[in-house]
Amino acid sequence: MPSTREIRRRIVSVKKTAQITSAMEKVAQAKMARAQQAALAGRPYAELMNRVLGEVVSHAGDFDHPFMKARGGENRALILVTTDKGMCGSINSNLLRKVTNEFVTDHTRVIAAGRKGAQHTARVGWNLAAEFPYSDTPVFSEARAIARMAVELFENAEVDHVDIAFTNFVNTLTQKPEVQTLLPITEIKGVQAGVEGEEMATELPGGTAEFLFEPSAGGVLGALLPHYINFQVHQILLEAKASEFSSKMVAMKNATDNANDLIKDLTLEFNKMRQAAITNELLEITTAQMALGN
Repeated sequence: MPSTREIRRRIVSVKKTAQITSAMEKVAQAKMARAQQAALAGRPYAELMNRVLGEVVSHAGDFDHPFMKARGGENRALILVTTDKGMCGSINSNLLRKVTNEFVTDHTRVIAAGRKGAQHTARVGWNLAAEFPYSDTPVFSEARAIARMAVELFENAEVDHVDIAFTNFVNTLTQKPEVQTLLPITEIKGVQAGVEGEEMATELPGGTAEFLFEPSAGGVLGALLPHYINFQVHQILLEAKASEFSSKMVAMKNATDNANDLIKDLTLEFNKMRQAAITNELLEITTAQMALGN
């Protein structure tokens, strides 16, 4: 049975842990607000881009582009978007479990965005093609570098499909692992993100108005498709960061609450042991006095 001194030391240790997790919760909360704002701010632009591309596709006719050529091969590239650090709940493990069960084969080349994905890829022996870091506030140049690697593999016919796996931000308490097809482009659609139950108008019929394209609808579409791929990756990085900091804030709050509960339990146990010790001392004093009196 632990002594009162050991319990007191444990209470001090748990209090220090609670202070650390509480500070990490506040930091994650501040970063979460910025990340969520950035992810939400990018969605209207994605919707507008989808509308423009939807109209261009409807006027492009038999337009042919390397990004739109479907292939029947099994070679696949997977952009795996994870976090750089841990202590952010189960978002990494949930995503890795999903891609392990459904998408990673012997013909898959992994492009890791985030240190955790690269570490897992090396640990389990997957084919790691490249590793890219990205900041807490992802910038477009970071997304463009990741997308360029995947596009080069696809254009060089080294892979036949390019998928991107990430944790989709739904709300502060809900983040879902998702895998979306990046290449080939079979239909114009944006990142399937948003508040649960909210409908995102990602597919739009053409022919609602007449447009004049210079030099041609095909030329405009050919210029827009690379930007469309880059922006898809950028928006996904924003969604992933919003998910990361939301999950981290919740995880640190739960850790702080658990530490406070443990402190209460230890304090109660300490008080009981101290009270028992005082009672025993009183009994010893009373017994000694009675013995002297006799």
